[in-house]
Amino acid sequence: MLRIGVLGTGHLGKIHLKCIKQADAHYTLQGFYDADAATREKVSADFGAPAFDSVAALIEAVDVVDIVTPTTTHFELAKQAIQAGKHVFVEKPLTNTPDEAKALLELSQARGVKIQVGHVERFNPALLALGDMELAPMFIEAHRLATFNPRGTDVSVVLDLMIHDLDILLSMVDSPVKVVNASGVAVVSDTPDIANARIEFANGCVANLTASRISLKQMRKIRLFQQDAYISLDFLDKEAQVVRLFGTDDPNLPEGAAGMTIDTNRGTKHIHIDMPSIANTNAIQMELQTFADSITQDQRPLVSGEDGYQALKLAYDIMAEIDRRSADL
Repeated sequence: MLRIGVLGTGHLGKIHLKCIKQADAHYTLQGFYDADAATREKVSADFGAPAFDSVAALIEAVDVVDIVTPTTTHFELAKQAIQAGKHVFVEKPLTNTPDEAKALLELSQARGVKIQVGHVERFNPALLALGDMELAPMFIEAHRLATFNPRGTDVSVVLDLMIHDLDILLSMVDSPVKVVNASGVAVVSDTPDIANARIEFANGCVANLTASRISLKQMRKIRLFQQDAYISLDFLDKEAQVVRLFGTDDPNLPEGAAGMTIDTNRGTKHIHIDMPSIANTNAIQMELQTFADSITQDQRPLVSGEDGYQALKLAYDIMAEIDRRSADL
């Protein structure tokens, strides 16, 4: 069983503490550290977990360091843990800049430790409901809208919200990014509060992503279009819908699909609409458990440090394009 400690016990850090205590088949919670002494005292009483008096003391006592602190601190904390030979789970985004992320990857490889990034939407039940369905999307549309919350407005909405969908996008499209077009507007903060990005891949796939933190309603949806299939995922309501077309003689034609047909330039197709069953899972607990499995089984983490780096790099390309477009106005 792996010994784990948590750095940072804000809102999300407390959730991590709770999930780790529930994942007792994978981890032994050694304790936590928070920079605020009053917070350490209260959290220790509330969770019955030991509070360390320094980052170094916590790192020395564990096998895995769980970093749930502000993004600007991720690099130095993860660097300190990796240099001590500890595995690192770090909340998204991996670091504040792509250069920092690249440096962590090189250091982790040199020290032989693993990094997993907390892109929790990879463990959303709506996405997991697709199982091992083969995905080859050629057009993707994503909307991630949130009502205004001052927390997180120190960074662009691209790093705050859109990065979730960038990570999902890169996990689905097995092709290099070719072209990035983007625009954004700062409405109530000093950085863009709403942004749109159009991403073209070398294989012809196009993705159109919109993120806003000044919406009147919340929405977290992705729609995928590929040959003979349309897939709709609702990450907020945890729902999935899969519409597929099958040829008349297709041996994979599901039972009951023969009643709905459509004529296409490739012949008559049968329409099958599926609403995959959604498992009741705790996404944060699942990502922490899979990280433990990747360590004990010496496998690549499901959301590796490299994945976190690629999502961050694309986010910075989008922000650079927003800045370029704004400068041209």
